[in-house]
Amino acid sequence: MIAALVPVAEGIAATFGSLCEAVVHDYRRPERSVVAIAGAVTHRSVGGAMSEIGMGMLARGDAAADELNYLTRTQDGKLVKSSTMLLRDSGGAVFGALCVNLDITAVQQAGALLGELAGVAAPAADVPTTTFGDDMESVLASVVDAYQLRRNRPWSELDRPARLELFRDLDERGVFALRGAVPQVAARLGISRASAYTYLAKSRDRAAPRPGPDTPPGAPA
Repeated sequence: MIAALVPVAEGIAATFGSLCEAVVHDYRRPERSVVAIAGAVTHRSVGGAMSEIGMGMLARGDAAADELNYLTRTQDGKLVKSSTMLLRDSGGAVFGALCVNLDITAVQQAGALLGELAGVAAPAADVPTTTFGDDMESVLASVVDAYQLRRNRPWSELDRPARLELFRDLDERGVFALRGAVPQVAARLGISRASAYTYLAKSRDRAAPRPGPDTPPGAPA
């Protein structure tokens, strides 16, 4: 199915032009999920990492649903309209996705200008910034940094409940389903790998079991 979607992705990008990008993801290898890409909206390449959106899909597993026509903003300021359509096997298990990203920055700017000329300008929408990159380390760093910015406090100033909440939030976003995520998160926070595993285990104490490749031996799943 993934191989069959490669020409579909190329056809979508060719139809909508240079402002469109179509990406085929294989969620069975989340650290290198991009298996085909046509267009260059997010400037990723084959073998690149999934974004926070993909990690969220991964966390929800087979209960995940397609997400259509949502807005994000890239780190270089592009306003992107996207749709993520999940791929399922004959048993209904999610194993990948076809994503379409359309750069609508110019459209939004033109709309704002027309609104101003007509005297009916709408307030700017608060669109979340999403990191798209070929390496998972930059994506994980962005997710961790975004949490600390929302709390307006660095890790060193968070109390224990807030630290557990951070790890719970990252876990729910699918971060720890990625191999090697715990050491990378620990490095970003400036704590030891052992401490990170401890916080992760404690944050899962009251959560439903969800084992992942970064669950340490003997730790709660």
